[in-house]
Amino acid sequence: MRTITLSNGETFDVECLSCAITQDLITPDGGVVIETEYFHAHQDVAYPIKGLVILASKRHVKGFDELTAEEKVDYIDVLTRIRKAQREVLGIEYVYYFYNEDTSHHFHTWMVPRYEWMYKFGRSVESVRPTLLHARNEMNNEENVKDVIHAIKLLTEKLNT
Repeated sequence: MRTITLSNGETFDVECLSCAITQDLITPDGGVVIETEYFHAHQDVAYPIKGLVILASKRHVKGFDELTAEEKVDYIDVLTRIRKAQREVLGIEYVYYFYNEDTSHHFHTWMVPRYEWMYKFGRSVESVRPTLLHARNEMNNEENVKDVIHAIKLLTEKLNT
């Protein structure tokens, strides 16, 4: 069991965050962006950044090589659809993609948008952690959270029409 802190400061004790989210035990701000037979996409629960989407496997697997052929096709399709929607409805020009296997969660990919304000932390992978912490500590206010939820609504509408 581990304690997870959401962007709003609320904490949950969970065995697996991905299981808790895909089983609707924890609802991310703005809810589900898109759901397929194999994957679940939602706003990152820890960092209030517009368009920061987590695409997670519904099955409890850790590595890309553990996905079935059908899951791999679905993964690429939904990842591409989310990215296109980020560009079209949120104007996100660049995204950093992260996938790591040494996690307590399911196989998942972070789709971290790059905004102008982030460049003060750098332009490489090393800049991501300070950016995320800045968002959690300095942008976790009512106005920004409303913007994040509105962005999720726009993505959801685009992806589910």
